[in-house]
Amino acid sequence: MTLNLTKLSLSLASAALLVGGAPIMAKSMSANPMVGGAAMYPTKDIIDNAVNSKDHTTLVAAVKAAGLVETLKGKGPFTVFAPTNAAFAKLPAGTVDTLLKPENKAMLTKILTYHVVAGRMTAKDIAAKAKMNGGKAMLKTVEGENLTAWEKGGAWYLTDAKGGMAKITIANVMQSNGVIHVVDTVLMP
Repeated sequence: MTLNLTKLSLSLASAALLVGGAPIMAKSMSANPMVGGAAMYPTKDIIDNAVNSKDHTTLVAAVKAAGLVETLKGKGPFTVFAPTNAAFAKLPAGTVDTLLKPENKAMLTKILTYHVVAGRMTAKDIAAKAKMNGGKAMLKTVEGENLTAWEKGGAWYLTDAKGGMAKITIANVMQSNGVIHVVDTVLMP
């Protein structure tokens, strides 16, 4: 067996493996952030990435209890403001357990869909929308009510319908069917 090394090259600038001058991997390597100690892959959907984040086990359990797995595995695109386990822990004692009960599925669904906006909105998109609207972007959620996005001191925040605030702690976690922005507080419709 003979290996012709003159036809094999690695282009670091584009991170594409070339064989005989033809790309094997057309896309460049992802610069997606790690979330919950796990790599997030732009080729996977929202659910397939979220289940690997140790910081989002409560959110994944809630999405399953609400019957939203197939929706968030769907084509989308979706923008998801994903509360961490610590965000859920800020809720009054017993709230999460109560919401996960089958008889509270409607309320759980309402809360979870309040964290989802139709379409793919990157941090740059949110910032541009805020700039066009005096520094605040109104984001219509799938639940039907608005979230308000705004910037202070270089950080981006969301204000919910009840006046609660969540900070976006990790932005632009790209997914095959949208984008996730990790938030530190559960938002309430």
